[in-house]
Amino acid sequence: MYIGFSEAELFLRNCEDAVILTHRNPDGDCIGAGFGLKDILAQLGIRSRVVCHDVFPSRYSFLTDEGAGEDFEPKTVIAVDIADTTLMGDYKDIYGDRVQLCIDHHISNKNFAERTLLRGDATAACEIIYELAQYMGVKITKHCAMCLYTGIATDSGCFKYGCTTPRAHEIAAEMMRSYDINFARINRYMFDVKSMGRLKLEAKVNELMEYCLGGKLAIAAVTQDMMKEMNVSMEELEGFAPLTIQLEETEVGILMREREDGVYKCSFRSANDVNVSTICQSIGGGGHAKAAGCTINGPLDEAKKQLIEAVERALG
Repeated sequence: MYIGFSEAELFLRNCEDAVILTHRNPDGDCIGAGFGLKDILAQLGIRSRVVCHDVFPSRYSFLTDEGAGEDFEPKTVIAVDIADTTLMGDYKDIYGDRVQLCIDHHISNKNFAERTLLRGDATAACEIIYELAQYMGVKITKHCAMCLYTGIATDSGCFKYGCTTPRAHEIAAEMMRSYDINFARINRYMFDVKSMGRLKLEAKVNELMEYCLGGKLAIAAVTQDMMKEMNVSMEELEGFAPLTIQLEETEVGILMREREDGVYKCSFRSANDVNVSTICQSIGGGGHAKAAGCTINGPLDEAKKQLIEAVERALG
C-alpha cells in the first residue's frame, strides 16, 4: 500500500524497537538514509538499529562510527532505499515478508512492504528522509545532516546526474548553512580519494572496455581475479559505472562486477534518453531511468551476450 507523509508519521511515532534494512553493496544513499532515520527515531525516543547484508565501507565511517545500534529482537521492520527484497541479501529470509514500512525513491519499487512511502521524483532516499523529518517537526542533528547530505551528493554524482532536482540543491544548501557540515571533506572522500589499486583497475577497465551496437553500448567486466590482482575490494568499485559512458557516441554503459558467488552485479547508465530501468526490469532488475541495475549468472561470455541482447532490443 502506497502512503503519504501523514501515514508515515503516524506509523513512525507509534513504532517500537525498529530494525532499519539497507541494501547489499551499500552506497552513500542507503547508508545516509538508514543512519539518518535512526537519528530521527532517536529524537522520538525510539530504539533502532541499522543492518546490512554487507559490511559498511570504511569510507563511510564518519557516518557509521556512532554505531548501528544495540542488538534486540525488533518489533518494527523498516526498509530504506530498497526497491526489491532480493537486494536485502541474507536478510531477505529473515525480514523479507515482514517489512512494515519502505521509504524509497526507485520507480521500480515492487511494493513489497505493508506501507510504501515512494517518491520516484526524489534525487535520493535521503531527500525523502529530510522531507519526512520536516513534516514531522523533528530536530535534525549535525550527524543526521551529514547523513542526508552524503546520500544526496552520492546519488546525484555530486549534483551532476540528470536525476538531480532543484530540491536536492536546496536541501544540501540547508545542511551546509544550518549545520556547518564539512561538505568539502565529504565530497573529497566520496569522489576524489582512491587507492592505488583502484586507479590501476580503472585503467584496466578502460583498456578492456568493449563497444557494441555501433558504439552505442559500452560494456566492461571486473572479475574476482582482477580485484585480487589489484588488491581492490568490491566496496571500492562504487562509482565505477560512469566510466562506461565517457565516450561521446555511447548511449548505454554497463559495468559488470563479479561477486564471490560468481554472480555478476550489473550497473547500467544512460548517457542521454535511453531508459535503462526498463531494460533492467526486462531481465529481473530495476532502478531509475538514467541509472539502474540487475544481477545475472555467469559464465561471463554468456552473461554479456544476454545483456547486449537486452540493450539491442531496447534500442530497436
